[in-house]
Amino acid sequence: MKKLISIVIPCYRSETMIAGVVGDIDREMKQLEEAYRYEIILVNDSSPDGTFEAIRRLCQEKPYITGVNLARNFGQHAALMAGFRQMKGDYLVCMDDDGQTPASSIGDLIRGLEEGRDVVYAKYEHKHHNAFRNFGSRVNDWMLCFMLGKPKDLYISSFFAAKRFIVDEMLRYENAFPYVIGLVLRATKNIGNVVVEHHDRRAGESGYTLGKLFSLWFNGFTSFSEKPLRIATMAGVGCAALGFLYGLYTVIKKLVNPLVPVGFSSLMAAIMFIGGMLMLMLGLIGEYVGRMYICMNNAPQYVIREIVKNEDDGEEQ
Repeated sequence: MKKLISIVIPCYRSETMIAGVVGDIDREMKQLEEAYRYEIILVNDSSPDGTFEAIRRLCQEKPYITGVNLARNFGQHAALMAGFRQMKGDYLVCMDDDGQTPASSIGDLIRGLEEGRDVVYAKYEHKHHNAFRNFGSRVNDWMLCFMLGKPKDLYISSFFAAKRFIVDEMLRYENAFPYVIGLVLRATKNIGNVVVEHHDRRAGESGYTLGKLFSLWFNGFTSFSEKPLRIATMAGVGCAALGFLYGLYTVIKKLVNPLVPVGFSSLMAAIMFIGGMLMLMLGLIGEYVGRMYICMNNAPQYVIREIVKNEDDGEEQ
């Protein structure tokens, strides 16, 4: 029996690109059809253009495609989780909807799994992103290493393949604010890289904004790491020590030379510094507590408005 590969693609503002991406997948999978079958799951993250209508047309034309339409924009990682719950395959492959992740490398990722890896990420030697996206990627990589213990030599990207048991482990996470990379890293350390070519975006611009990148980073370290709280504790200890030393210095200076003024400006600087640190720590703690509150109220990861599939032929390719 051929193994089934489930290809999950979160879609946003990709009305003019998604058909081309599916065509690329079809051409690549024809070369692998002796060993594998495949299905494609397209998740529309409430795109404001005609992306879901394009997905609906593809579902009508190709019985191995499933279209999922989310009720509002939940973010890329929530859209991925929605796709994971629809997949039936032995292997998972995640791709982007803009054509920058080359479908011609699906076979390379799958071979990495067959060779014994639990998860295989595509590694790009030359990324065709703008400076803002590249900066965001570097910050995200630093955060993963420092907060979540990612090995420094491991390259993380949105184009990856995983075995079924890894997907099942990720699906155990049912709270709001999913972070797929964090779920992978806590499930296994048997992760590899495959070097692939990064393509230019076919049309339009990336949907990632500075706000979305910050939201993604917060999801990562507040959902899967307690290190920010430890950093806040150490910063508090440091500020208290600095305050004590500064107070001791002021007392000694006054005893040595009673005519020297204490200094209103230095006192205010110390108060502002310590006050700012306290507000920062309280805000960080509030972020954790707020997310716990939202999860306790069973906030959904996503809400599905509609699932579209051509039921005329139930056999996957």
